[in-house]
Amino acid sequence: MNPYLLSVLLGIVEGLTEFLPVSSTAHLRIVERAMGLDLASGYWKMYSIVIQLGAILCVPIYFRARLTEFFTTFPGGPDGRHNLWNHPVTLTGVAFVVTAGPSYLLAKTIGKNLESLYVMATSLIVGGIVMWIVDAMYGVPRVVSANSPTVRSVGAATAGYPTETVYQMTLPQSIWIGACQILSAVFPGVSRSMSSIAAGQVAGLSRPAALEFSFLVSIPTMFMATGYSFYDSLRHKPGAGGKIGVAPRNAEEWAVLAIGFVVSFVVAYLVVAWFMRWVRQRGFVPFAVYRILVGAAVLAWVLKSGV
Repeated sequence: MNPYLLSVLLGIVEGLTEFLPVSSTAHLRIVERAMGLDLASGYWKMYSIVIQLGAILCVPIYFRARLTEFFTTFPGGPDGRHNLWNHPVTLTGVAFVVTAGPSYLLAKTIGKNLESLYVMATSLIVGGIVMWIVDAMYGVPRVVSANSPTVRSVGAATAGYPTETVYQMTLPQSIWIGACQILSAVFPGVSRSMSSIAAGQVAGLSRPAALEFSFLVSIPTMFMATGYSFYDSLRHKPGAGGKIGVAPRNAEEWAVLAIGFVVSFVVAYLVVAWFMRWVRQRGFVPFAVYRILVGAAVLAWVLKSGV
């Protein structure tokens, strides 16, 4: 396939899957292999990570009003009851730091796993099962204390989530979510959004709160992950490569990267609005089923063809 058309296709795949809990990295690598690309290629490993930045750029634009609110009310919050350690801005930073340290140390392992369809297929299946169980157990409001400010009446009982909004999150919750995101960094196929959403639900966050925090923490996490990968590839001589890929060597490779970057941004912007509405109405189980089916299909392909 023409490399420019291929980059358009990969940009669409990235934009469609970046924020859905199905692993954009795994989908990119699977499509690349299906198109006959070498998964060990340093350029395509770098490409698969860097074009994610295009998709991530839509988050601060789409949530600009919400982000403005967070920063202008820091650290007291809109109600004046918050402090440095429980404001969403700080909690986002904490989750990022918890994820970034171990991920940096495991960069070589990450690079190797980006070559393995077996790892990605297995991660899709296991992650799908975990997401299904978590959403079934924690996706509906629980019976909580009647004194909680988040409850709503349900007959004689009261039901709600321990944490209805990101403003009610705590420091331990952000540390837990950051720690769970490490799995998505090391094992492509787990999905950063899946790990952060599922971790949030287990920690007591409502679906909307878990999803919003997943979007928030994606900004520093993916900016640094993609930025580091690109920097690491650029600081080596052409062909030498860094821990995760090599830089473009000519104008055509730069153009291919740029096309994927732009296309992923446009598609991702459209997906974000749809995904926010979907989750509030239907939850995450359909994505869990999709992960399991795709993972099983890829695993069968790997075992049959030995790719």
